[in-house]
Amino acid sequence: MNFEGLNPSLAEYAPPLLDPVLDAHLNPSLVELDPEGVSLEGMAVPESVHLMEGMYSELHTAVSEVGVPVSVSHFDLHEEMLWVGNHGGHATSFFGPTLERYSSFQVNSSDDIRQIQSLENGVLFLTKTNLKYMSRGGLIIFDYLMDESEDMHSLLLTDNNTLLVAGLQNHVLEIDLNTVQETQKYTVEVPGITIMRQSNRFFFCGHTSGKVSLRDLRTFVVEHEFDAYSGSLSDFDVHGNLLVTCGFSSRMNGLACDRFLKVYDLRMMRATTPLQVHIDPFFLRFIPTYTSRLAIISQTGQCQFCEPTGLANPADIFHVNTVGPLIMTFDVSASKQALAFGDSEGCVHLWADSPEVTFNAYSRETDFALPCMVDTLPHLDWNQDLVPLSLIPVPLTSDALLSDWPAANSAPAPRRAPPVDPEILRTMKKVGFIGYAPNPRTKLRNQIPYRLKEMDNEFDNFSQVPESPIGREEEPHLYRVAKKYRKVTIKYSKLGLEDFDFKHYNKTLFAGLEPHIPNAYCNCMIQVLYFLGLCQVLYFLEPVRCLVQNHLCQKEFCLGCELGLLFHMLDLSRGDPCQGSNFLRAFRTIPEASALGLILADSDEATGKVNLGRLIQSWNRFILTQLHQETQEQEGPQAYRGAGSSSFGSSGDSVIGQLFSCEMENCSMCRCGKETVRVSSTLLFTLSYPDSTEKPAKDYEFAQILKRSICLEQNTQAWCENCEKYQPTVQTRNIRCLPDVLVINCEVNSSKEADFWKTQAEVGETLRGRFSRHAGVAVPGPAEVFTLLSLSLASLPPPEPCWQRTRCHPLVPVAWAVPLELEKTRSRGVAELKGPQESLCLSPNPPGTTAYSFQKAMMKRGGFDITKGKEISLGEWKDLGNPDTGHLYPSVEELKNIWIPHAIKMRLTKSKELDVSNWSETDELSPTDDPESVYIYDLMATVVHILDSRTGGSLVGHIKVGETYHQRKEGVTHQQWYLFNDFLIEPVDKCEAVQFDMSWKVPAILYYARRNLNAKYNLVIKNPIEASVLLAEASLARKQRKCHATFIPLMLSEMPQAGDLVGLDAEFVTLNEEEAELRSDGTKSTIKPSQMSVARITCVRGQGPNEGVPFIDDYISTQEQVVDYLTQYSGIKPGDLDAKISSKHLTTLKSTYLKLRFLIDVGVKFVGHGLQKDFRVINLMVPKDQVIDTVYLFHIPRKRMISLRFLAWYFLDLKIQGETHDSIEDARTALQLYRKYLELSPQGSEPEEFRKVLKGLYEKGRKLDWKVPEPDSQSSPKHGAVFPPVLAL
Repeated sequence: MNFEGLNPSLAEYAPPLLDPVLDAHLNPSLVELDPEGVSLEGMAVPESVHLMEGMYSELHTAVSEVGVPVSVSHFDLHEEMLWVGNHGGHATSFFGPTLERYSSFQVNSSDDIRQIQSLENGVLFLTKTNLKYMSRGGLIIFDYLMDESEDMHSLLLTDNNTLLVAGLQNHVLEIDLNTVQETQKYTVEVPGITIMRQSNRFFFCGHTSGKVSLRDLRTFVVEHEFDAYSGSLSDFDVHGNLLVTCGFSSRMNGLACDRFLKVYDLRMMRATTPLQVHIDPFFLRFIPTYTSRLAIISQTGQCQFCEPTGLANPADIFHVNTVGPLIMTFDVSASKQALAFGDSEGCVHLWADSPEVTFNAYSRETDFALPCMVDTLPHLDWNQDLVPLSLIPVPLTSDALLSDWPAANSAPAPRRAPPVDPEILRTMKKVGFIGYAPNPRTKLRNQIPYRLKEMDNEFDNFSQVPESPIGREEEPHLYRVAKKYRKVTIKYSKLGLEDFDFKHYNKTLFAGLEPHIPNAYCNCMIQVLYFLGLCQVLYFLEPVRCLVQNHLCQKEFCLGCELGLLFHMLDLSRGDPCQGSNFLRAFRTIPEASALGLILADSDEATGKVNLGRLIQSWNRFILTQLHQETQEQEGPQAYRGAGSSSFGSSGDSVIGQLFSCEMENCSMCRCGKETVRVSSTLLFTLSYPDSTEKPAKDYEFAQILKRSICLEQNTQAWCENCEKYQPTVQTRNIRCLPDVLVINCEVNSSKEADFWKTQAEVGETLRGRFSRHAGVAVPGPAEVFTLLSLSLASLPPPEPCWQRTRCHPLVPVAWAVPLELEKTRSRGVAELKGPQESLCLSPNPPGTTAYSFQKAMMKRGGFDITKGKEISLGEWKDLGNPDTGHLYPSVEELKNIWIPHAIKMRLTKSKELDVSNWSETDELSPTDDPESVYIYDLMATVVHILDSRTGGSLVGHIKVGETYHQRKEGVTHQQWYLFNDFLIEPVDKCEAVQFDMSWKVPAILYYARRNLNAKYNLVIKNPIEASVLLAEASLARKQRKCHATFIPLMLSEMPQAGDLVGLDAEFVTLNEEEAELRSDGTKSTIKPSQMSVARITCVRGQGPNEGVPFIDDYISTQEQVVDYLTQYSGIKPGDLDAKISSKHLTTLKSTYLKLRFLIDVGVKFVGHGLQKDFRVINLMVPKDQVIDTVYLFHIPRKRMISLRFLAWYFLDLKIQGETHDSIEDARTALQLYRKYLELSPQGSEPEEFRKVLKGLYEKGRKLDWKVPEPDSQSSPKHGAVFPPVLAL
């Protein structure tokens, strides 16, 4: 930028700006700064204002560096970023329209940054004598130093690899970016090129003398020259055939800003009528949208828009509210939706024409800094030769590595050749010095094994992972992950999913969720986050299910609404899997989800780069917080539901808060004695593990760790107001109340936590084994309970007196007292139990006895317990553990790797102290316990991270399904644990839900619910969707007029009733193409189906005087990129789904979805052709008795499906779908075909006659190759129009 032509009254901002000693309001040393460099006072940054669509107004303001003037700004051409350089040589980038600071680094120690140019792999920065290419994170790619006499001002990227650099000298340098070398030096006649532009015909060079030269693209020779201003050139821009300049003229021995913009026609190479403006122009840019308008900016912050060939209107002037007095730089985004201004106080101002502004039409995804990888490094087994060493990343360092041995201490050693086969040596014949021997055929030709024979014997072949999928199936002992826990995939065929057997994976009536939802990068959201576990955890918590199904608001993207609609589908399903595509669509629009890294790219999960356990715990915290906020918000006029539809709490109190929230008291104690208490609330707890390296490992109960995590105490540095500095403080957290649902993030994200879980499980197994060995039992664990009669009596210690004053055996688990005479029959070597009552009394042993310790261990490890005081006869005793008799107690394998209990008792004392202990599922509170302060929590669900290197891992859930759901789905009343693995659902034992083998099954989330929780809440579900959704609504399209209406909304008197017919048809567009591979036999295999999005939904009346007249014809607005409109098949054209230019009745997907949901709930019958696919893409679950599909009405089993066009021609003599498809026409035709079906087969009374009709249809179709013949002449259909045309639309 040329500063020589500035107004003399503004001389303090001329070239002396480069001096570090500036005015007091510009010098950072004169402004009090906080540690991050932001002014503590005097920096009143204006807040964002409400944006009017289509007009530029301020969106955000950010501070680059306080007091240092901004010298250049540049919108990144590849990512959604804004780059800012200042006079101190510092560069800062801001991400997105919210101007979140992305990176900040020093480019030059002294010189100002004069121009910025973004490339695909980095950013170019031009200073006075330096061209530096750096990554977007600040790493130097190359640093090109020029001669110290150079004074560069501008650069121009001519192609991907060539750059022109110019300045105040009399030459222009051409630099090759690949070799980073100067390839050409062009001499210029007029020195001082400060601005360069390029068109498809010329290079345009702006000189400090006020001239603009047009140069040849190949030779850089001057083709034409315009003498624009007598003083100096300030700025110019080129668009189409117009060149517009602004600058300074010489007046009275000085320079004055010229208010006339010079306009040149490049076709005739001459000046046209100058354009007079009402401000002092200093910057100008073309902003071509619908017209070639100009944006003219003055240095004092005034901005005016005008046409280059028209007259400037003073009403088009607006002012930029700058922090500093001057505008120093100006830039326009590639999308023309955003403007950036940099001022003299180091602030950058973003102006936009809409709140959802994008800087580029198609920006790539920005890479953010990775989290710390110290705790996530994989375990590297040195004994495995196939494990790549690159699993452990090596940091970039300039120091010598340990493996870099000096040459003097190392010598090359070639691999020793394997010995020659003795058979070859025995049969070899020598001719001279060459030996010849027949091939013994003991090895493959020209192949030598890598490992030597003697080393092969030491190698564990079973540790190798076979690469062939066939080998994996043949050697299942190499696959440590149980089959039901492995990631399940859907195999696609020609028919898509129609012939995929989901029942093979799910024999229950509960609904799974499909993992292959075609949602671009959100397609892997189901697979990676596996919110099925979380959603179905929430779904099987009855109060949460009722809450979200009662929730409905006006927001287009609301997770609470979408979750409620998804839960409704799970209710309707009878074992068929559902999709969460609409929920994911709303999920990925939430900025917080993206900021937390919850939205992943397609390849992240497949490559195993993501820690799914950590990710699902972050998602768990996010979803609870989001639902809490959405259900807590005060709702305005309710368009979708009545005022009394919610049955939970008040509008200001969220039921999520009532269920999950727990009030915490955080106390911070400084060593000076200053105590600070702050009250907060949390929706979940994260386990905190002790840092213990004791040998042998200390045994902890889960309740101890849980209490330690809830009542957390830690030492940290914090600010003390009393000491007025950071001091070591002791921070403690105490609980004030107990939640109804206890959510626990296990936080097993590193080997340290995994080792702790593994150690606790092993300590329990060792404890059980010690007691078993003491009793002479070979099998460790509580199995001796079931084989007591086979115990060797030689090693039994003497009985101990029990509390009931009887003789008890100390080795009987759970302290089974034996009030009988125990006789030893050494000849038989077994114990016989005899007594008058032939029974055993069960009673607890007192603390301190051996049996009591074992009882405690069994209770903690396996939840194994028997009701106190119960008597078991000898006959029942012998049947313990026999599944045929119903005594199903845990076996040894079932008690392995178990640490967490199935129930927890939590008590809050009057002094607010927390007491946590493991509890039994069958025990209840004693009469002395206060139910208000003592809670019993039962384990409801566990979410598990499955470690599987072959598939990248997955997430599954164990869920305890209660009586309510079994009664609703299967008509029985019992509780059962189930494994939910995408669409695989299988009942499991309760012990399996708490078994965690840390080598492949890692706990992630635990859900404990208060016992008898449902009795506290009103669980009535009221349908929140009312008939008002079908009434007339405004269109989102601006250009839509009543004359363009294609439907007549229903009147109140026309509201549909149960059994009414509704013709339905939908049209779709493609968001992502299908991914397929070609097999070696020539067949095609679909890897991922194409992603379809509904674009138009039409419903027509099926009866009444207006039969055939549509009452819904909605075009669905989409913000996602459409790759194929499928116009030939859908009738959707580009622009139909854009609210700015569409003339259709445009609505949101949620609005139309609610209309269809209301029709389904009312009980109407939908008539259409191929409705199964339509409902699948719309993501609706419709009962089968409410669907009449003409594709199946006119179909013979095991024959091909017939198109609607052919059926309409054959039965109705109608020719439809000529050039494109029209959903109104298709819906009407389907209704007519259904009427025809009723004629041909009245109530199914003549099946043989109708079968003959179908045979004739198929014969005709085969003759015509299923193509509708072209008519010889235009004649009306033989049946005429069944429905009258809609003339009043």
